[in-house]
Amino acid sequence: MMLPKVLLLGRPNVGKSTLFNRLIRSRRAITHDRPGVTRDRMEGVVGARSQRPFILVDTGGITLDGHHAVVEGPQGIRGFEADILRQAEAALAEAGVVCLVVDGRDGLTPFDEHLASHLRRFGTLSLLVVNKVDGAEREDELTAEFHRLGLPLLAVSAEHGYNIRALEEEIRIRLPGGPGESGGESGGEDETGAAEEGPCHAGSAREDEAEARPVRCPRPAGPLKLCLLGRPNAGKSSLVNAYAGEERMIVSEVAGTTRDSVDIPVTRKGRDYIFVDTAGVRRRARITDTVERFSVNSALKSTTKAHVTLLALDAAQPLTAQDKRLIELLDERKTPFLVVLTKIDLVPAGTRAALKRRFAEELSFCSHVPVLTASSRSGEGLQALLDMADRIRSECAVRVSTGQLNRAMEEALARHQAPVVRRVRPKFFYLTQAESEPPTFVFFVNDAERVAESYVRYLEKSLRRIFGIRHAPMRVRLRSSHGARGGAARAPRASEGG
Repeated sequence: MMLPKVLLLGRPNVGKSTLFNRLIRSRRAITHDRPGVTRDRMEGVVGARSQRPFILVDTGGITLDGHHAVVEGPQGIRGFEADILRQAEAALAEAGVVCLVVDGRDGLTPFDEHLASHLRRFGTLSLLVVNKVDGAEREDELTAEFHRLGLPLLAVSAEHGYNIRALEEEIRIRLPGGPGESGGESGGEDETGAAEEGPCHAGSAREDEAEARPVRCPRPAGPLKLCLLGRPNAGKSSLVNAYAGEERMIVSEVAGTTRDSVDIPVTRKGRDYIFVDTAGVRRRARITDTVERFSVNSALKSTTKAHVTLLALDAAQPLTAQDKRLIELLDERKTPFLVVLTKIDLVPAGTRAALKRRFAEELSFCSHVPVLTASSRSGEGLQALLDMADRIRSECAVRVSTGQLNRAMEEALARHQAPVVRRVRPKFFYLTQAESEPPTFVFFVNDAERVAESYVRYLEKSLRRIFGIRHAPMRVRLRSSHGARGGAARAPRASEGG
């Protein structure tokens, strides 16, 4: 269902992002006392039971003169003023209601008047929101001069929650279609809805067809959520723009242009996706700015909420220690991810195969992670990235029957017995799948401490080959047992290979 959009506009540092977080009931937008923190527009759903949901859009601060031209803003957005205005006007074309946010403590400023005049040119229904009014006792005093703008006015405090419910009601009254329409029970698609099960051959690559066996894996419902992660200037925002088909994210040669983690819905070839563009991640020791620290934390947190993470590396640059640290971090957390070498159009065609092999060799410590190439400028490799991400998502959802598990363990043991440790060969009893996402397999043995690490890696490779799980993360654990199913057991030993 297409939900109506409500736009928050205003000059820098009037509290738009704080208001955005308050209305969507989540701390998604980075807020700070420093003006100019927000640059890209961000969307979130405002919904309540029996109330009509709508999409709320946060934007960067706009600085206009009397001729509707951008002028220099505060330090945080300096150089990005025109880009922020273009982003806001693109959102304005889709909005049903515009909330012009002003600062009640600062009073009416020329920037407020120029922006109100600019909005009148678009003819969009507007509501003047006077923020930072902490209670009714000073409401008349702080809002008096704003009546000059001739707009319906409401005083609120985004920080303390004053009049927020009244603001929601005022917005819904002004939504196209009127307040009587119902938006249904949900504010959007359920990304974790019931999944229909079907046969899935996770190992569909040609080299696996002879050995991989079909397993049952649910078909995930809802859009595929993909997080873009990487160092600054790795080309993440350019990739998102290429998929969206528009300048959805501000792109600049200046490192650290993106600050918030922004969700961008995209439909491509009948498949729905949500791309999460994030701020560039630098070494923690180099981060001295509090806003950048918030941005990096938000970026890393986004990887835990996405189905698959795309780790962007600049193909024209060598692999750095920070790149390897990010890969190690994702691997340790068992995050489903793939490596994408961006800006491949800048690499001569004759050297691309060798370049890809070199990166794959350097990443041999997590050999299950695929390495792909892409170019946001030429469009090369964009569909292949989506196909691989879809495959990784399917592999993460693999569920293996008990019969297949038992046959897989027997086959792995028959091919290569466990080595003798301290004059005793470990005895394996049975294998279970403890969970999926990621697939987690538990071997019950007589003594987990007698199983060598090298043999655990062999078991993981065998399970990947047999079940066709080539690229999803996997956990292989050992649990000591005294033989009988359900007998006394010791604490499990977690052995997790790449």
